Amino acid sequence: LLTLHPVEDACPWCGEPLELSVDASAGSADYVEDCQVCCAPILVRVRIDDASQVLSVHLEREGG
Repeated sequence: LLTLHPVEDACPWCGEPLELSVDASAGSADYVEDCQVCCAPILVRVRIDDASQVLSVHLEREGG
């Protein structure tokens, strides 16, 4: 079952506010998503607990 959680943060490259939808049903994961403003690659680190609740979402510069 797809479980999307809205996450608001700022791009680690340009500082612009970002709104992401994190899929909690996929479990803990790391993936790269481009900033909608500056197009720089952002490493998104998602950590999920056993009940499929988002524990944390951390954004950092990919390849920087």
